[in-house]
Amino acid sequence: MTRREKRSLAIAGHRTSVSLEEPFWTALKEIAAGEGRTLAALVAEVDQARGKTNLSSALRLHALAHHRRRTSGD
Repeated sequence: MTRREKRSLAIAGHRTSVSLEEPFWTALKEIAAGEGRTLAALVAEVDQARGKTNLSSALRLHALAHHRRRTSGD
């Protein structure tokens, strides 16, 4: 099992910490780069759309959904 890494980010003008496994950080960085934006911008967008889901879970789900879209050809 991959160990979780805690990182601090600024979202909407405030600092927060997010714990994710390294493969998820890597995937999110790749997604952001592929969309021509920063990791912070991607995290901020996921944060705004997450509803009551905690941010770490929302980020994992975002990475999974991105992967599924790419592998299904949509």
